[in-house]
Amino acid sequence: MSQGLDERHRPAPPGRALVAIPIAWIIAVTVTDLLVPPHIHLGPLLVAAPAITPLFGGPWTVGLVAALAVIAQTVIGVLRDPDELLSANHEAQVIALLLVGASLVIFSVVRERRAKELKQVRYVSEAAQRVVLPPLPRQLGPLRTASLYLAAEAEAQIGGDLYAAARTASGTRLIVGDVRGKGMTAVNDAALLLGAFRVAAHRQASLDELVAYLDRSVCWDLMEPGETSRYGETFITATVLDIPDQDGRIQMISCGHPPPIVLRNGRPVTVHARRPAPPLGLGELTAPRYHVESFPFGPGDLLLLYTDGVTEARDSAGIFYPLPERITGWTETDPDAFLGRFRRDLLHHVGGHLDDDAVMIVIERPATQERSGMPSTRSKIFRRTGGGGPDLGREG
Repeated sequence: MSQGLDERHRPAPPGRALVAIPIAWIIAVTVTDLLVPPHIHLGPLLVAAPAITPLFGGPWTVGLVAALAVIAQTVIGVLRDPDELLSANHEAQVIALLLVGASLVIFSVVRERRAKELKQVRYVSEAAQRVVLPPLPRQLGPLRTASLYLAAEAEAQIGGDLYAAARTASGTRLIVGDVRGKGMTAVNDAALLLGAFRVAAHRQASLDELVAYLDRSVCWDLMEPGETSRYGETFITATVLDIPDQDGRIQMISCGHPPPIVLRNGRPVTVHARRPAPPLGLGELTAPRYHVESFPFGPGDLLLLYTDGVTEARDSAGIFYPLPERITGWTETDPDAFLGRFRRDLLHHVGGHLDDDAVMIVIERPATQERSGMPSTRSKIFRRTGGGGPDLGREG
């Protein structure tokens, strides 16, 4: 019963209220035309009423306003001079209103169809993003996380930036990366790498073995059967991290990706890799030996991971977003609060629109931790992060 009352008292959509504007214009033009001297004709101004209606109304509303404009033009002719009703000038005005009204109705029909198609495309892209790139869970063992994907194209909602997490027996493994190129090819390459990571993250014994496996997977996936000359055409920059539950140091291998930032007491520390590896997909060309870096990540610290869509974002003067300088002094310790401020600050810097996709991930190791890692918890996190089935190999 209360739901019915809510429906009856719900305010009308803005479009319905705005219909009063063209109707008031028709009334005003009609009354004024009847009051001014006979040699002044304001009837042609009636065309403005159906012309502005598509801004807020659909085909039926446009057709109604156009019909009222035609009726008003006829009434003006009848009341001012009945003989003028059949004049060529008046007939031309009525025919012009009819043609304009019909054209606007057709325009509105086409626009609504396009709007429905665009809505369906957005729905499909959002569904694809939830499957390929779901948000990180808020809790990964003892870690609290927040993640955000900002697409440069509002209609796309997904691109070549990627991230994923998987729980192991002793910690959490994460990957954040960026595929060279754009469009569906980049989305496909990102999905292939994420699939390989989710399968292998909890099976490979060490971080260097995991990254070597990911590099081989990218090389295999980018090659068509029988081809041997496409190495290096497509590659993926990435950072792969192993965050233990108990130890306060993070292991990392950087494959040409922007460096992580640790925020400690409002002071950012950029973690540059001393021996970075080449991007994933170039292993067949360089035969790299992956060097595992490590850096401290203690209770109360925030770890910030991102893609180059953040650091290469420009303002109106062409100045890049100075990430370490902007976040200096930020005291938010909750990942969601920090990420919200980060998003607002980045969009303010670029004037509300990014030129490239951007991924932002904030991870906190709480100052007070409860012992985690129970099998039921790990199983739950595997399901939420898209991890593989039972562990069939070695764990990190």
